[in-house]
Amino acid sequence: MKQLNILMVCLGNICRSPLAQGILESKVDPKKVRVDSAGTAAYHTGNPPDPRSILIAKNQGINIKNERARPFCKEDFNIFSKIFVMDQSNYDHVVTLADTKQNKDKVQLILGSGQEVPDPYYGGEDGFQHCFELLD
Repeated sequence: MKQLNILMVCLGNICRSPLAQGILESKVDPKKVRVDSAGTAAYHTGNPPDPRSILIAKNQGINIKNERARPFCKEDFNIFSKIFVMDQSNYDHVVTLADTKQNKDKVQLILGSGQEVPDPYYGGEDGFQHCFELLD
């Protein structure tokens, strides 16, 4: 049986995409679906998720504290069959790296056309809770 590989992408890979990864991992069979996350910027490479994301996830019974930020790279198109981005800026960045229509077609906004998951980084815990609820 072929495993489905899904990538979640946000800007720094410490707030939204680790939450999206953890939420989806909690809902799928890991033998059938592999989920990972990445950022369009390498600001936080190697760092764990933001403590506020870790706490919001933990409050829902999801452990994301062992995830580590990494930048999105062109090789991800070869690994992942679906790439979900959190906002239009992430979408624009990722599709500029796609060298085929097939790769570009793998990329979509996670909430659907025109809908974005707001970046909670500069806000308080309420923003992280809202982010979790949108992604869940």
